[in-house]
Amino acid sequence: MRLNNFLYRITHWETWHHHVKYIPLAPVWIWYCIRSRTPWFFTGSNPTLTFGGFEGEGKKEMYEQLPPGTYPHSIYLQHTDTIEKVMDDVTAAGFNFPFIAKPDVGMMGFMVRKISTREQLIKYHNAIGVPYIIQTLVDYPIEVAAFYYRLPGARNGTTSGLLVKRPAYVTGNGKDNLLQLINANQHIRFKIDDVLSRNAEKLNDIIPDGEIYNLSIASNRSQAGMVAGAGHEINESLQKLLDEWSLYSGNLYYGRYDIKCASVESLKAGKDFYILEFNGAGAGIQHITGNNYSLFKAMGIILTHWKMMYTIAKLNHNNGVKRWGVVEGWKHLKAAKKNLLTLKKLDASFPSF
Repeated sequence: MRLNNFLYRITHWETWHHHVKYIPLAPVWIWYCIRSRTPWFFTGSNPTLTFGGFEGEGKKEMYEQLPPGTYPHSIYLQHTDTIEKVMDDVTAAGFNFPFIAKPDVGMMGFMVRKISTREQLIKYHNAIGVPYIIQTLVDYPIEVAAFYYRLPGARNGTTSGLLVKRPAYVTGNGKDNLLQLINANQHIRFKIDDVLSRNAEKLNDIIPDGEIYNLSIASNRSQAGMVAGAGHEINESLQKLLDEWSLYSGNLYYGRYDIKCASVESLKAGKDFYILEFNGAGAGIQHITGNNYSLFKAMGIILTHWKMMYTIAKLNHNNGVKRWGVVEGWKHLKAAKKNLLTLKKLDASFPSF
């Protein structure tokens, strides 16, 4: 089995760690840093997002730059609050169980949970350790990732890729328990340790015949999420919609929209959707996966996007946007990495409600 997994990894670049794919492209990134005279050249690509949205930005600041009604109803809570205050705030905001809890500053879907009871909320609140968001549960069946960029001063941008995503899941047969179903699922074999840890409390449960059991609330590939390319769905209507969102504040130029919707068609019609988040300069160019691209084509797509990000940041700098200082950027990145590692470790052991 180990040999089979090794051979599969070697021949399927999409399973490689993301850093490995970027190593051959590093000289291009370094060249952009040299031309910009800063390692943080990208921060100007979204000047009103912390660090350009590369890492460590909060969801609150992102939502405030989107049109009202395009994102789920949300409130922002402090982990230092008493549980009584949290419950009062949740009630005052009109929430009913179930709803979503997620870190305000998060990444890769770590510690995103569906909260169905007061007991689960108490457990989440006591564990999270950072400011977090309570958000309406969006139960639309489809999640899409749409990559977008626009030059400063332009009224129209480009939707460069579209991807349909869904959480990893198993289908019950009425006989096997969850552990057996997970072990039989080849798709999740490279993320199995995290999946088992997150679902530890239910591993002995028998999943009814035909029931789909989601192994995570998040659809990120870091949590074994499944993806399929949908670039053929990009049309003028979708482009107009993304332009409207990005022009609302006028300062979102480069990144990826993650959206829940009833269908791709309803999204293109501008109805039955919610934006889960806008990921800025650090957004993974996810549509290189799910399309059976060769490694060389995928690298070409990455380089095209890096060039656009550099160009956007340079134009914004020429228009007066200040670049982050070297020391300032290092301190921010160090804090963001520490936060991410903490959330990743907690997510691996915290139950998937």
